[in-house]
Amino acid sequence: MQLRFSPSMRSITISSTNGFLDLMKIKVAARYISYRTFFHFILFAAILLPFFFIPAAMVTLERINANKCSSLDCLTGRRWGPGFLGGADDSTRLVSELYKVLDQVNMEEIPDGMKTPESFNELLSDMKNNQYDAKTFAIKLKSTIENLDREIRKSRLAEQMHKHFAASAIPKGIHCLSLRLTDEYSSNARARKQLPPPELLTLLSNNFHQHFVLATDNILAASVVVNSILKSSSKPEKIVFHVITDKKTYAGMHAWFALNSVSPAIIEVKGVHQFDWLTRENVPVLEAIESHNVVRNHYHGDHVRGANLSDTPRLFASKLQARSPKYISILNHLRIYLPELFPNLSKVVFLDDDVVIQRDLSPLWDIDLGGKVNGAVETCRGEDGWVMSKRFRTYFNFSHPLIAKNLDPDECAWAYGMNIFDLAAWRKTNIRDTYHHWLKENLKSNLTMWKLGTLPPALISFRGNVHPIDPSWHMLGLGYQEKTNIQSVKKAAVIHYNGQSKPWLEIAYKHLQSFWTKHVNYTNDFIRNCHIMEPEYQQTDG
Repeated sequence: MQLRFSPSMRSITISSTNGFLDLMKIKVAARYISYRTFFHFILFAAILLPFFFIPAAMVTLERINANKCSSLDCLTGRRWGPGFLGGADDSTRLVSELYKVLDQVNMEEIPDGMKTPESFNELLSDMKNNQYDAKTFAIKLKSTIENLDREIRKSRLAEQMHKHFAASAIPKGIHCLSLRLTDEYSSNARARKQLPPPELLTLLSNNFHQHFVLATDNILAASVVVNSILKSSSKPEKIVFHVITDKKTYAGMHAWFALNSVSPAIIEVKGVHQFDWLTRENVPVLEAIESHNVVRNHYHGDHVRGANLSDTPRLFASKLQARSPKYISILNHLRIYLPELFPNLSKVVFLDDDVVIQRDLSPLWDIDLGGKVNGAVETCRGEDGWVMSKRFRTYFNFSHPLIAKNLDPDECAWAYGMNIFDLAAWRKTNIRDTYHHWLKENLKSNLTMWKLGTLPPALISFRGNVHPIDPSWHMLGLGYQEKTNIQSVKKAAVIHYNGQSKPWLEIAYKHLQSFWTKHVNYTNDFIRNCHIMEPEYQQTDG
């Protein structure tokens, strides 16, 4: 087929492609405008018209079906109109529609009996197979997310529960160490030698020496505290250690320090049964704590029963920590009796067994406490908002009328674990009696005034008698704050593994554990024979 235009554009001839016959000849009427211009106009219109017609048709169809659209496919329908024609952007409209649907189902309850997908893949498969409308899809999505959130929360609570049991148990190696040393005490005269030797006994009450008191039944932990002090001290010959333990651990603890000299420092090891003053008659409240039915149920009962899915993992961990059996041990309450246990001493530094000393502590004896009894680091201010944000509201139940009446929730708390005590000033106070009074009140209230161990009654008893010392002396949280700043750890005089993740446990934070393990003598025969192995990792600078 061929088209021929006459030179004057007055006729158009259409002929067959083989040229045999003209099929049609069109005469064009007389023109008032240029035929060439008219032709160009028709050609331009033919090209441009579809671009207007197709989008207009699509918009019209979409408007007709707009009220009928409820499926997820409708939400993902395309808009073909060009931007200059006012067509909406696909992604913007899709997001807007999804927001509306999700907001609609946000306040709705999940229908009873609805099968909830167990994973995202199952949700996608379910959605594709059933072609849900938008609202049903949103409800399914909400149900899936809520279900996964519950599973994650249960897993985290279970993790905290397992950590609690791991922290409360005695590791096999440490138990073995105590048993072997106890056996050594009974069979080896060197393990029973007097500590300190008779010629040095007078130094135990010499106030020109630096006296450290440590109460523990963990032989390995005690050795680390003693070794780290000796390594850090500028005058080890001026140091006197007073290690107090319970009756069952006494023989093993004595054997360890009898066989592992701390010279030029001196050391005494005593069991609580060897203190004449520490009797039930003098501390009746301790007997009450051990025999009180509510106390026994709290510390030895079913800890799983205390689980609450509404608790955050941190809150649940703190509840579990408050139920650690160590809080009813006399060793944990022992520090409140220091003036009576050491009647001839005027100043001591008390240390927990989960600390490591990294700097000479001699300057502590030069701190002027201003007549106060307790030199301690305050824990209500610091860079670590979790560890250093403890005020009285952290420890006490201010809904209890006695607590609300007597205490200020915003009062700053302070740290146990490394304290310089002026025993001479202490003897002029009624701190011990105040401590006993509040313990009894808490027992009367069935432990509703506070839960967490010995610190709360101490916070009350020492009120007005605490002198804040520089925070660099005592860094806390290495047993529960995994993100502890490594550089700050290196600079601290004393680092404290308070919390569940003790450095001698498998649940210890590995990047923090090496600050403790470097003070363990893994070549010692007793340690090797009990298979206490050095961790296979290197300290990091994190």
